Formats: sequence, C-alpha cells, structure tokens
Amino acid sequence: MLVTDRHMAGGEDGLIDAVGGAIDGGVNVVQFREKDLSGDALSALASRIRGVTQGRALLIVNGSAGVAIESGADGVHLPEDAPMMEERAGLTVGRSVHSVGAAERAAGEGVDYVVAGPIYETRSHPGAAPAGVDLIRKISEVVSVPVIAIGGIDYQRVTDAMRAGASGVAVISAIFCSSDPQKAAAQLRNVLEEGAPS
Repeated sequence: MLVTDRHMAGGEDGLIDAVGGAIDGGVNVVQFREKDLSGDALSALASRIRGVTQGRALLIVNGSAGVAIESGADGVHLPEDAPMMEERAGLTVGRSVHSVGAAERAAGEGVDYVVAGPIYETRSHPGAAPAGVDLIRKISEVVSVPVIAIGGIDYQRVTDAMRAGASGVAVISAIFCSSDPQKAAAQLRNVLEEGAPS
C-alpha cells in the first residue's frame, strides 16, 4: 500500500508521476491521504489519482466516503478514533490502529483490513513511539482480517514485518523519497514476495 504525500512527491504532478511509476513497479493499493486539502481541491486530486490507478491498483481514500464515492474509489480508510460508516456503499473499509485493543474493536466493526503502527520511527508521525514488530505479531494473533504494517518501513524491514504476521506493508517515504519510484516499488515488491511466510 502506497500512502500519498504530494509534498514529498514535489507537488500534484510529481505525485501523479510517482504513483504511476510505483504501480508499474508493483504497488497494488494506493491510499489517497492529503489531509491538508479539502473540498473541490481534494476531490479533483482524488479523481486524478483514480485516473492513474483505474484497472491497475485499488484506490482507498483516507477519511472521506464522499470523496471516495465521487472519485470512483474502491474504499475508505478511517483513522483509529473515527466513527464507523453507517452505509458502506459497496466500499472496502479499513482502519488505522495503534494497539491490540483498537484492532479488536475494528475487526468487530467489520473492517476489511487494519493498518497497524507505527512500527518504526517515521517522518509522517514525528514523536510517535515506535511499537516494533511485536505489535503486528500480537494483532495478527487476535484478528482474522489482513494486518498491514506501517511506519518507517523500507525494503530492509519488510521481511521482519511479514514474519511477524503482516499481510502486507504500507509505505510513504520509501517510494516518494526515491529518485526512481518504479524501481523502489519493485524492490519492495520483490522482498515482499520473497519474505512472505510459506
């Protein structure tokens, strides 16, 4: 899962190019998360991202079911403390979690997946204490939905997350800080496939 950050990508056009390259490299889910945008600007950029992901990768919109539906996205991603959607409208629904208890609550709500972290120190949440891969291990033991590891994940850390029970990983800087997003995504994909437990 590639979580978007247009600032890290060098603006909206850079974001579109990087997302396209990352999908070429093997990214199969894009979480559109641009929290400082709202209204028409958010919808317009979501639609541009949908144009890149259409038929190639799932598009999950962070926080806004309205933008997800309007842009033709595949799902919505909710923060840990956000209320559950009353009507899912056929959308995949995921939730960020930072503890075993939160993961159990999310699974009880019927989410399709959880994103757990931060596993390591991360730029996107400065000051947040990293939980380590033990969080992934503990959550994967008590929920049946896929657990996606996030937070400071790079290609060198993918295998540890997968061995702990993660179904996949979510990244930001590992791709957007790369001079070649396609190559960075391919490297992550290769390690992900090789490191997955049999």
